[in-house]
Amino acid sequence: MKRFLKNLFLKNWGLKLFSFLLALILWLTLITPEKVFSEKTLTIPLELHNIPSEMELIERPMATIDVKIRASKSLINDITSANVHAVLNLEKASLDQEDYPLNKSMISIPSGAEVRDIYPSQVSLKLERTKEILLDVEANIIGKLKEGFKLENVGIFPPQVLIKGPESKVKDRYKVRTSPIDISALNETTELEADLILPNPDLRLASSETKVRVRIVIQEANPEAKRRKKT
Repeated sequence: MKRFLKNLFLKNWGLKLFSFLLALILWLTLITPEKVFSEKTLTIPLELHNIPSEMELIERPMATIDVKIRASKSLINDITSANVHAVLNLEKASLDQEDYPLNKSMISIPSGAEVRDIYPSQVSLKLERTKEILLDVEANIIGKLKEGFKLENVGIFPPQVLIKGPESKVKDRYKVRTSPIDISALNETTELEADLILPNPDLRLASSETKVRVRIVIQEANPEAKRRKKT
């Protein structure tokens, strides 16, 4: 038995080594790239879709996740973060749920590739109920009228606007201000448009209107004295 094994490995060993190397070269030459697989890990954005209209996202999850992908060597180099997408569908989200699992079905990848792993396996976020409220609009008047004139009245149209946002961020005491209106160059009643500035960046206007009309009523400070001076 020992002689048999010895002859098996040592007899004509040069020829056997040559045959082995020749077979290996042929195998490496004939095998196609499509049959050789490789893996790579990509960092891709996590997109949030279908947030319920009556809810607000107040705590966002991490912006990116890591995805390990397996594909043939002929395909793997063409797979980048530009053609791999992760989408978390929040259509059925609830106010009580904060942890959301990530699974392979959420990952869109080129045909022929396979998602092997996702990190992290879940993300945390927080939703809150949407609240709407009418808030008063306040004109932001800056500057000082020229001598001899006085500011009689400031009218705003509409005087209130409907705003919306997360329930915890909407306060009854808030007011919406206009962009600054400089009256230092005015000497007569003037009407103009002004942008609206919300009291909190988490709030937004409930309509597409972003401006109000402001009517600034200016009068002479002492018109009777001026008339007497003329006579």
